[in-house]
Amino acid sequence: MAQAPHDPNAPVGVDPTRASVARIYDYLLGGKDHYEIDRRTAAEIAEAMPEVRDLALENRAFLIRAVRFLVKEAEVSQFLDLGSGLPTAENVHQVAQRLNPEAKVVYVDNDPVVLAHGRALLEENEQTHFISGDIFDPRTILDHEVVRTHLNWDEPIALLTVATLHHHKGERHEPAEVMRQYIDALPSGSYVVISHIFDPEEGDDAEAMKALEDAVARGSLGGATARTHSEILELFHGIDMIEPGIVELVNWWPDGPSLKPLNVAQRLIVGGVGRKP
Repeated sequence: MAQAPHDPNAPVGVDPTRASVARIYDYLLGGKDHYEIDRRTAAEIAEAMPEVRDLALENRAFLIRAVRFLVKEAEVSQFLDLGSGLPTAENVHQVAQRLNPEAKVVYVDNDPVVLAHGRALLEENEQTHFISGDIFDPRTILDHEVVRTHLNWDEPIALLTVATLHHHKGERHEPAEVMRQYIDALPSGSYVVISHIFDPEEGDDAEAMKALEDAVARGSLGGATARTHSEILELFHGIDMIEPGIVELVNWWPDGPSLKPLNVAQRLIVGGVGRKP
């Protein structure tokens, strides 16, 4: 019998010999759900970029600010979080439901460890669901019964792809096509939130990003792909960008003035929020 082709984007599951994106991110955020291989891989990445923990922290802070904006200012009450990762402090549903108790959230992940923790966390939250799915196969997510029935597709939805697209393993152009399918399906007035590691193309920061990519590629994560400003903008598929557009995450509507220069990790994670007309 012919063996099914290996999917490079498949989760590592509970294999303690292979690092997991979700568990490494959990470790960098100060969580408890990780193995020795995850800590060792994080240390190897930190050799290439010692400030890598700041990359994870800024990413989480950006997510929290974006969700607050979407609930308070945009009055969005529905969220589809693609590649949500392990539950940690200040998850999307907690931020959103603190401001609007009726806010609905569907989390999507394909890591069984994430799913087990997520479903346990949400046992008593009727407004929030966790589903298993491959976020790089949009049709299977968009057609999922929970996604179709828990969210109202006649009203605006916030689509979150926060620090996920750069983990796609395949052709460089494919994430843009993935996002096109999601954005085409969203109702008018919906919002898209994206964060992504950044390729500045030249200078010391470009060399730092190349070192980070090489370190990730050498480990069991299998790689990550930084993209240029124009490539990241392409992920928004032409929708209207909310000011200030695509910027370093720390500069996307910060909670206060920045008094210190950004370190290299803070400069190399960027993102923004767009609105579908």
